[in-house]
Amino acid sequence: MNKAESQRVADYLGLLSYKATRSLRSADLVVLNTCVVRQSAEDKVLGTLGYVKGIKNYNPDLFVLVTGCFVNSNIQQLRRNFPHVDLFFKPGDYVKLAKWAERLRIVPPKTGLPLTKNTTVCAFVPIIRGCDNFCSYCIVPYRRGREKSRPVKEIVCEVDRLVSCGTKEVTLLGQNVNSYGHDLPRKPDLSDLLNELNSIDGLVRIRFLTNHPKDMSQKLIKAIASLGKVCEHVSLPLQSGDDDILKAMNRGYTGEQYRQLIHTLRSDIPEIAISTDVIVGFPGESDEQFDHTLAVLEKIQFDTVHVATYSPRLGTIASREYRDDVPFEIKKERLNKVEALQA
Repeated sequence: MNKAESQRVADYLGLLSYKATRSLRSADLVVLNTCVVRQSAEDKVLGTLGYVKGIKNYNPDLFVLVTGCFVNSNIQQLRRNFPHVDLFFKPGDYVKLAKWAERLRIVPPKTGLPLTKNTTVCAFVPIIRGCDNFCSYCIVPYRRGREKSRPVKEIVCEVDRLVSCGTKEVTLLGQNVNSYGHDLPRKPDLSDLLNELNSIDGLVRIRFLTNHPKDMSQKLIKAIASLGKVCEHVSLPLQSGDDDILKAMNRGYTGEQYRQLIHTLRSDIPEIAISTDVIVGFPGESDEQFDHTLAVLEKIQFDTVHVATYSPRLGTIASREYRDDVPFEIKKERLNKVEALQA
C-alpha cells in the first residue's frame, strides 16, 4: 500500500515540475511516506525526521512533507513536536496535498489530482483503505482509520487507463481486501470487482492482497478458480497456530477454521500458491503454544512464510492489556525455527 501511495504522490509532484533526486541534501522538497507497524520502523522515521531537520537548518527553503501511518489523528501535537515539517497529511489524503500546493501557488487552484501516470508493466491499485478488525497487536486501524472502499467504476476506469498506457498486471491493495465493498451502495464485493476487471482487454494478470481468513468467502474462492486473469495466489496471514493466542490477538478464527479454509482453497484450486504471515513471541506465548504454530506450518506447507517477532505498539489493545513478557532471545530463537522450515 505504501509503495502505491508513494507512486501517486510522486506522480502528482511530477505534474508540478518536480523531479526525483537520490540525495536528500539536493532536494527542494522531501516527502516521507512512513510505516509504524513495528517500533523499529517508527524509530527510523524519527531518525529521518531529525536528519531532515538538520538539512533544513542549512536550507530553510526546503519543503518537508510527512504522510503514512506516522500521521495520527493529533496533527496539532505532531506540528508542535516537529515544527520543521511543512505539511502532515494522512495516507491517501491527496486533496490535502493539493490544497497545500495551491496555497503556495505551486499549482493552479483548479488543477486536479491524477490517479497515477504509471506506465510500467505491473501496477499497484489501492481499492480499500483503513481497517475495521482491530487485531490487538496492530496500530494500523488507529492510524489509517475505518475501512473506506473506492467505487467499482472508479477502479475499473483507473485500471483501464493503466492498461492503455502499457500495464499488463495489477495488484489490488487493501489492509483487508476481503472487506472491499461492504461500505458502498449495493455492497459489491471483491469477487464482483474481479469479474469487472477480468473483462478489460489487454489486462493479463490480476493479483490482490492482503486477505483476512475470517472474511474470505466461498464466492471469492470460486472467482479465483474461474476467472482466467486472476492469479492463483493468496496471501492469507495465519499469525499463530494456537487458539488461545489467536483469541488474544483478536483474529476472529480458530486454528481449525483456518486449516479448513486452506483445505477448501486447495480443493477448489489445486495449483494455488499460498503465502502467510506469522508473529512469534506474542505476550504470554508459551513453548507449547509456539509448538502449535510450528505444527500448523509443517502440516500446511505454505509456499512462503513471512515471520516477525511481536513488537508492542503504544495505543493498541495488546499494549494495554498484556505485558511483553517473552524475552527477546526466545523471540529470536522462535523466529529462527520458523525460518528454518523454509530452508
